[in-house]
Amino acid sequence: MVMIRVRSRDGVERLTIDNPNITIAELKTLIELQLHVPLSNQTISLQQNLLLAKTPADRSRFSDMANPDIQLSSLGIGHGSLIYLSYDGEREIVSAARRPSITPAGSFGKKMTMDDLIAKQMRVTRQEAPHSQLVSFDRDAANAFQSYVNETLAFAVKRGGFMYGTVSEDGKVEVDFIYEPPQMGEEEKLLLMRDSEEEKLVDAIATGLGMRKVGFIFTQAIGQDKKDYTMSYLEVAQAVELHAESGLKEWVTALVKLKVNDDGVADVHFEAFQMSDMCVRLFKEDWFDFERGKEGEEVDAKVSRMKKDVVVGGKDVREVDNDFFLVVVSIFDHQGPLSSTFPIENRNFPVTTKAVKTHLERTKSLPFVKRISDFHLLLTLARFLDINADIPALTQCVHSQTAVPEGYQLLIESIANAGV
Repeated sequence: MVMIRVRSRDGVERLTIDNPNITIAELKTLIELQLHVPLSNQTISLQQNLLLAKTPADRSRFSDMANPDIQLSSLGIGHGSLIYLSYDGEREIVSAARRPSITPAGSFGKKMTMDDLIAKQMRVTRQEAPHSQLVSFDRDAANAFQSYVNETLAFAVKRGGFMYGTVSEDGKVEVDFIYEPPQMGEEEKLLLMRDSEEEKLVDAIATGLGMRKVGFIFTQAIGQDKKDYTMSYLEVAQAVELHAESGLKEWVTALVKLKVNDDGVADVHFEAFQMSDMCVRLFKEDWFDFERGKEGEEVDAKVSRMKKDVVVGGKDVREVDNDFFLVVVSIFDHQGPLSSTFPIENRNFPVTTKAVKTHLERTKSLPFVKRISDFHLLLTLARFLDINADIPALTQCVHSQTAVPEGYQLLIESIANAGV
């Protein structure tokens, strides 16, 4: 038995653990159980100055115990060690005598394992509110994405892309362009063949435009319309992986599908969600069992399977309805700063420099900065530019809508004429 001292604004309290080799994630679960501080509200550190931090931004600088997978012993934490805890709000201070026992009811003298303890704390409930106040789509960008799926692919297979834009301080997400990476879509599966070099160019362009990656958008095939789910377990798996990768709490997952209206006509329908905090936590801590459907196994696509029991509605279960992981986000639209008329990358036909020439000729009545204010055009040009000098300079002109230096105009025109 090991005793850890936990100092917070309430003073020093003692935490009892069985094994000094537990991870930080397991330690935080014990803090939630024994000290009544919700896991999502905890910041812990070995640095005393944590207690002086007043805001979430201040606390985020204390990252020495941020990795949930690190074992306490690797940080030199053992019997009698002192760690610091910061949290917002109020809590009930529970004396050591009144703290819940870690012996399960009906098994006197039998201690729970760490897995048992964590499973009892892993309660899956619906998250009432998203971190995003709303998501607003640039009309042209959203239309360019859905029209291709509707008119060219006929919603027969899945298609996906990354949404880029801005996030306001109050959680409003604005999507100003959609990047479609190389991919292979089937009726129920979508494989994103991500090109790291191309994504570096995309991120460099976005940074220069004052934007960042804010979400994932994908379509459901028309064959999925008869399935009894909002998102399949495969879609949940892909969506939560990308959400977790982003590190952005306001990250939005958008779903596009055909939906029959009251007149019997199929309309293109957009829905937006956030994967719940619990869903992201379960993914990061490797609770999901995504290895399903092998050797003819019957699979219920509307549920996600866990590797261990979780508590849903007071019951221990290993299958959770996918809807428990979805938090609805309101959808709006706007007219963003970019056009979406240039051919889009990674579709049926490669985009060449000839398309640049055609685009420039078609828009020659506009100021030059307006003519190049299209993400997909900028991505084509970026393949011929220096990522550290040219792309920031050019995107800054587009971002501020200021005149493009003559040297860059000549360079772009030469790129346009190169393939003629």
